[in-house]
Amino acid sequence: MIQIEVTYYAMLRERRGLSAESIQTEAASLGALYDDLAGEFGLPNKRQHLKVAVNDQFVSWDSSFAPGDRITFIPPVSGG
Repeated sequence: MIQIEVTYYAMLRERRGLSAESIQTEAASLGALYDDLAGEFGLPNKRQHLKVAVNDQFVSWDSSFAPGDRITFIPPVSGG
């Protein structure tokens, strides 16, 4: 298990009920991590519509992460 920080934006923050949390995970990729969180907390399970970043750098869903990393999930947003 590794400890990471997860940050949620927009509708993900609303669904989760908080903007950030520190969690322990055994997930091997960002995709697996999101799938775990989506299943546990009822987040939308359509990753193709989301962006993911590690330590403020956009990365692919199959990327890995290290202890202490900050993972950010970003849904599509609209506005003017």
